[in-house]
Amino acid sequence: MADLEGDKLQRLGLHDLHVEFGGKMVPFAGYEMPVQYAPGVMKEHLHTREAAGLFDVSHMGQVILRPKGSMAELASAFEALMPVDVLGLAEGRQRYGLLTNDTGGILDDLMFTNRGDHLYVVVNAACKAEDIAHMTARMPEVTVEQVTERALLALQGPGAEAALEAVLPGVSAMRFMDHRVFGDVWVSRSGYTGEDGFEISLPMAAAEGFARKLLAEPGVAPIGLGARDSLRLEAGLCLYGHDIDTTTSPIEAALTWAIQKSRRAGGAREGGFPGATRILRELAEGPERLRVGLAPEGRAPMREGVELFAPNDTPVGRVTSGGFGPSVTAPIAMGYVALAFATPGTRLAGEVRGKHLPLTVAELPFHPTSYKR
Repeated sequence: MADLEGDKLQRLGLHDLHVEFGGKMVPFAGYEMPVQYAPGVMKEHLHTREAAGLFDVSHMGQVILRPKGSMAELASAFEALMPVDVLGLAEGRQRYGLLTNDTGGILDDLMFTNRGDHLYVVVNAACKAEDIAHMTARMPEVTVEQVTERALLALQGPGAEAALEAVLPGVSAMRFMDHRVFGDVWVSRSGYTGEDGFEISLPMAAAEGFARKLLAEPGVAPIGLGARDSLRLEAGLCLYGHDIDTTTSPIEAALTWAIQKSRRAGGAREGGFPGATRILRELAEGPERLRVGLAPEGRAPMREGVELFAPNDTPVGRVTSGGFGPSVTAPIAMGYVALAFATPGTRLAGEVRGKHLPLTVAELPFHPTSYKR
């Protein structure tokens, strides 16, 4: 997800607000993004776990899929792009999805919502141009519209419900993965921190006033990309371009839970998605490698790219995300290892500056989730 040298960075609609609050702006996915504010990543992370954090995720792609015929035809067309049940998603509900390629790799992970007469989709910032082109080419019976001039905010943490209810009455009745429309404000009860919270899409013209109202609520603080990354790592959530990409399958990525029974072997709509041969085979037989949690010993984090070895020094995998977990007060990581070494408790070593340092395969997530079911 690195930016290409020479590319002009885009600015978020709330850029000046981030600067006003002390945001340190850095390049990310083609945008200038706040990586942290004055308190720093550690305090911002813990604040989100204990109270409420407001994230600006307006760099993400917001897309509307409209049927040229019926909604059933739209759902079938979108379902043909991924191993996920679209036809069975109820109105007002959101689901995690995975666009796959013909070899079973992941083109992008996304969230999609049934809005009655259309689908609302949120895709990763670095993939949005390719995703929109892919969906447009593969679904001629669907109108694919990129949403512009709308901000996307995420309010996360145990204090999120009370803060948003004060600004937008009615949201407290929502449960995890519900989606509701409040006039021109679209709200889902979801996020990417492992905490209860909400994602809020609203017109850019109204975004600054709305953000200021939230930040004026008790316990709400602005949070940057640094803490967003450590929060999702503790929650065992993948970052596209790092933990998942066009070479990793959903099964290898330990995202089997995202493939509903209707799309599996023997299901009502078995297969029929790109890469189905590989994905259904790995579901039945197991993958050659698997994404796992990793707990390094000592205090030194193991970062992305660290090679992993069995006790006999045989290479068995690689770290894809790593850092320090403020809530668990220890270094944590995720990565891929050969299936024979993927059982929690397995002892491995990571090569850091020429030395093999011990670590253990760990259960995911590292920190319990607190979604409102």
